[in-house]
Amino acid sequence: MNPENSSKTQHHVSVPHLAAGKPADAGQLILRRRARLVESILPDGGGHLLDFGCGNGAQTLLLVPSFEKITAVDINDDFLKGFRSALAGHSLAGKVQLLATGGRRVDLPDASVDVATSFTVLEHVPDEMAALKDLYRLLKPGGRLILTVPNRWWIFETHGADLPLLPWNRVPFVSWWPKKLHDRWARARIYGQADITRLLETAGFHVDETFHMTAPMDMIPWPTVRNLSRKIIFRGDRTNLPFLATEIVVAATR
Repeated sequence: MNPENSSKTQHHVSVPHLAAGKPADAGQLILRRRARLVESILPDGGGHLLDFGCGNGAQTLLLVPSFEKITAVDINDDFLKGFRSALAGHSLAGKVQLLATGGRRVDLPDASVDVATSFTVLEHVPDEMAALKDLYRLLKPGGRLILTVPNRWWIFETHGADLPLLPWNRVPFVSWWPKKLHDRWARARIYGQADITRLLETAGFHVDETFHMTAPMDMIPWPTVRNLSRKIIFRGDRTNLPFLATEIVVAATR
């Protein structure tokens, strides 16, 4: 997901003005890069996948071959409408189910899914712990959660920040500010590896692995610059240098 707008909503959580998210577009490198990383850490057996915050389905559809059944949920009816349109071009009748959550807990039975995914969604939800506990509820014992969250050591705040006197909201290094300052101005939460590990463990998960996903550089508008940056600097799907990564990938077990 990416920032969709800067509308402000008050919540009882640390970030007082969370913006909604916008899904990546089909064909962007970020989708293929995530899919490759997810496939490398999926458990054997496929089974039932829940994609929490599926958006327009562009990411979900890349995971279809690995599972027998997929339930994709989102809060945004317009995104789900786009997903349904995308499904019309595939022979997936009965395999992919779409659910609108309406901001409530997911309407599925306890311990009903084998794998849950959630890609840059947690930073937008009103109550991150409630969302994680619902995912824990939905997973079967031993089931795997794979999620991504924004990396605080990336040079730019990817969701933007409403800074005073600065109309350009992609000011460098805002993501590096102390949490209280960042959360005062930024449009979404941001995480370090220790932050997301602590949250997942508090929700009951065992964290198996965390690593950084290399920035895909999809937002560079000049093809030559974009291709050169990928070839020279932002190569490979994983990176050991946090300042070259837009997202943290986490694999955890219920």
